[in-house]
Amino acid sequence: MAVKILIPARPDPLSSTQPISSELEVRIRKRFPNVEGSFILNIHLRALAGFTILFGASGAGKTTLLDCIAGLTDPDEGRIAVGGEELYDSEKRVGIAVWKRRIGYVHQDLALFPHLTAEENVAYGLRALRDSERKARSREILDAFRIVHVRDRRPAQISGGERQRVALARALVTEPRALLLDEPLAALDQPTKSSLVGDLRNWNQHHRVPILLVTHNREEVFALGDEVVILEAGRIVAQGQPHEVMRAPQLETAAHLSGFENIFDASVLALHEDRGTMRCKLTTRHLRSGTVELETPLVRAEVGSQLRVGIRAGDLLLATESPRGLSARNILPGIIRRLEPRDVIVSAIVDCGGTEFEVHLTLAARDALQLDPGKSVWVVVKTHSCHLMKT
Repeated sequence: MAVKILIPARPDPLSSTQPISSELEVRIRKRFPNVEGSFILNIHLRALAGFTILFGASGAGKTTLLDCIAGLTDPDEGRIAVGGEELYDSEKRVGIAVWKRRIGYVHQDLALFPHLTAEENVAYGLRALRDSERKARSREILDAFRIVHVRDRRPAQISGGERQRVALARALVTEPRALLLDEPLAALDQPTKSSLVGDLRNWNQHHRVPILLVTHNREEVFALGDEVVILEAGRIVAQGQPHEVMRAPQLETAAHLSGFENIFDASVLALHEDRGTMRCKLTTRHLRSGTVELETPLVRAEVGSQLRVGIRAGDLLLATESPRGLSARNILPGIIRRLEPRDVIVSAIVDCGGTEFEVHLTLAARDALQLDPGKSVWVVVKTHSCHLMKT
């Protein structure tokens, strides 16, 4: 497979007192044939200066979107503009070449030249400048990203975090009008990632460009994102500030990505407006009518309405004896079907009358409660742990 390398053309020099002010506008449509017919990328997006997170399952179209913005892939129709300048417009027959777009692009594999030193990799996009100016600009950004000490080393001689910094420095030394990041932080540990992101934020305080970051990591969405865009099958299904989209998703796709392991179809049985709750009966894919009823927060709905209920596995509690004197309104008897170790937690699958709940426990809790498949337990569900979504 060919390695994609994109280094934006060097613009006229800009001082730190004259930051670039960019807004990225994307309205595109592209059809891709596949084994099931076709995949259609249909996107309308506006990204301001700062971090916009592209979040979604594999195959949702995130990388394809970045490739269209960069010019590596042409849409079938639409418009792409940055800072008011059109990079692509199907109606006007505008299609700016990749190297003229001034778009920085860093891939997960980084694509550093193995035979060049860190400084030579960074300076690669400045070949049109005099040697003295090229070195000065390279040293400046190497210093900004705290990798001056590795300038004479090749990629194989430096750490993974240092290679990430070199790749970013190479993309940014040309002062791009927008930056595209396709999971470049995935292989880094948390301290290295936090330090690198801090340096990138500092750089963008002076340049103010849109940064589109692809990630599958929910923690990165909250830690980095000014805005989050959730993609599914080539279209945007949710967009907004991370705490709005991720903590209170309105669609099942967004709920799954946001960490709601338990999602059920539900019908409204009764409304209790005096106490701000309602009663819902859960159904599952294999049961038309389940036995589990939950008291949930009151939403604008009528008796008989069909909704979805999402509950995070970490918000559920397990008890080995029938609990008493709890504030939680939902206590469901069940049987543990299986226990699945997941790093430092255990996922318990509990069958409550045909409806299965996933509950996350610590290893210590599993051992203290002596949990094993077949053991009778009670699942405790707080009312406000139930999140109601549209069907």
